[in-house]
Amino acid sequence: MTHDPHFGTSLRRDPSQSGGLAARIDAQLRERLEEAVDFVCLDVLVQRRRALALPPPSADNPRDREEFLRSVRTFLERMKAELVPDLGAEPRAKVAAAEAAPGDEDARLLGVHVVLARELPDYWQRFETARAAYTAEQVASGGERRGMLGRLFGRG
Repeated sequence: MTHDPHFGTSLRRDPSQSGGLAARIDAQLRERLEEAVDFVCLDVLVQRRRALALPPPSADNPRDREEFLRSVRTFLERMKAELVPDLGAEPRAKVAAAEAAPGDEDARLLGVHVVLARELPDYWQRFETARAAYTAEQVASGGERRGMLGRLFGRG
């Protein structure tokens, strides 16, 4: 049987891929979370810039990159704060282990969300709810500032 690239999401083990099934599931879940969070935070950044009549963010701009990374941390921290209180003792221990894992703060925070996604059956529905609330809050706060600045400079 040859490896078919059209079925890349298969959980069958490729001979060149190390790790057990749980590790591969965690890796896939981490990848999906990274993509989803990147999409949320980039969308918020673009919408907020539009609301402020600013140019779109640029990947080459260090300030834009830092703003994006701050947004990622803020979004993930808020979700974590909302979800952890609903966990039992065993899942909380798994979250604590993910928080103590080696790596940088961002990698540990993403690891916490991998645990949350595995432990909470409604994680993705709650993710969507958090996304909508975060987007609305961030874009609205950008629009309010624009209104205040517009009034100060006689454009509002």
